[in-house]
Amino acid sequence: MNSKTWSGTLTYLLLAVTSAIVFLPFYWMLTNSLKDRSQIFMFPPQWYPHPLVWSNFADLFKRIPFHQYYFNSIYIAVIVTIGTCFFASISGYAFAKLHFRFKDLIFLMLLSSMMIPTEATVIPLFIWLSKLGMVNTHFPLIVPQIFGSGGIFGIFLFRQFYITLPDELMEAAKMDGCNPWQTFVKVMMPLGGPMFATLSIYSFLNSWNDFFEPLIFINSDHLYTIPLAMSMFTDQSGTEWHLLMAAAVLAALPLLLVFVAAQKRFIEGIAMTGMK
Repeated sequence: MNSKTWSGTLTYLLLAVTSAIVFLPFYWMLTNSLKDRSQIFMFPPQWYPHPLVWSNFADLFKRIPFHQYYFNSIYIAVIVTIGTCFFASISGYAFAKLHFRFKDLIFLMLLSSMMIPTEATVIPLFIWLSKLGMVNTHFPLIVPQIFGSGGIFGIFLFRQFYITLPDELMEAAKMDGCNPWQTFVKVMMPLGGPMFATLSIYSFLNSWNDFFEPLIFINSDHLYTIPLAMSMFTDQSGTEWHLLMAAAVLAALPLLLVFVAAQKRFIEGIAMTGMK
C-alpha cells in the first residue's frame, strides 16, 4: 500500500470518527425520546430503547399546546429569513455597486454596531417597544431580527459577494435599458444564489433557536416559541427528560429540512454563476 493510499485511508478514518462523535448526541437525543422516563438514567446506558415508547410524542401534545408553539416558531423564522435576505441583498448591492455620499462611513457604522451585544440594547429596546404597545407580541422577534446584527451580517455578506462581480454586467444591463432596480432584480439577484442560501441558513437558525428575546418580550403562553416551550418541562420537581427529548427531536426537524434545501440551492447557485 503506497503513501497515497495510506493518506486516503487515514483521511476517511478520521472523517468517520469525527462524524460518529458529532452524530452521537443526536442519536442519544432520538433514543431518549423513545424511552420511558425511568430508562433514561439507567446504568449501564441503554443504547437502544426497548420497548419503543412512541406515546412520548402524543403525551407531548397533551401536556402543552406544542402545535401552537411550533407554528409560532415556524412563521416567525420564515418571515425573518425572507425579510433578512431581501433587505440585506438590496443593501449589499447598494454598498457594492452604487455610488452615494458617505457610503463607506455608513457601512463602517453598520459594521461597528455589530460589536454591541444584544444584552446592552435590550432594555432601551424594551422601553421603546412598550411605549409603542408592541411588547407581548411577535413584533420584537421579527423586525429587530431583520434589521439587527443578523441583517447587518447579511449586508456585509452580500456586499463582499457583489464586489467580486464585474461591473461589465451592470453596464451591459444599462445598455439594454435597465435601471438600477431592474439591474438588481434581473442580473445581480439571480447570481446571488450562494449568498441567499448561506444567509437563509444563518437567519433561520438564529431565529428558530432564539431564547433570550422571547423570554424578555413574550408573556402570554399562546405566543411562546419552541425554546420557551421546551423550558416548560423543567421545574422545581425536576425535568421530564422523555418529553423534553421528544420536543427536541421535533424542534430539530425544520432545521434539517432548511439545511438540506439550502445546501442544494447553494450548489445550484455556484453552477449558475459560472464564475468565482
